[in-house]
Amino acid sequence: MSRCETRIDLTREVIDFSELTEWVRSTQAGAVVLFLGTVREMTGGLRTIALDYEAYPEMARAKMQEIADEAARRWPAIRIALAHRFGRLELGDVSVAVAVSTPHRGDSFEAGRFLIDTLKQVVPIWKQENWADGTKEWVDPGA
Repeated sequence: MSRCETRIDLTREVIDFSELTEWVRSTQAGAVVLFLGTVREMTGGLRTIALDYEAYPEMARAKMQEIADEAARRWPAIRIALAHRFGRLELGDVSVAVAVSTPHRGDSFEAGRFLIDTLKQVVPIWKQENWADGTKEWVDPGA
């Protein structure tokens, strides 16, 4: 089997998840899973008006690549793409996208879940909630 191709994007620009999905598609893969994290309005009874993401870019990219490499060792991934935005995001914006292709759907679902869960736990990207009442709060990266 050929080596898994990976793509890591850390950007201030809008994540083009359609293009990302097309990038992971392959004639060798019978399954593609896409996960999108989006800015939601309500969190624990508080109304969000925007999120601010900050990152340590060099370390974030390196950790994202490590996660992709680990997923490729654990599952028969054909292609893996991880994308995360930083800067100011408004309600409904896509903050993170994970796309993975494998020969079969079970592996795609499992790899996708591992990728997003691990990314949230270990990648140095921090999120600040901007609440409707004018207060702000830094949120635990794993939340």
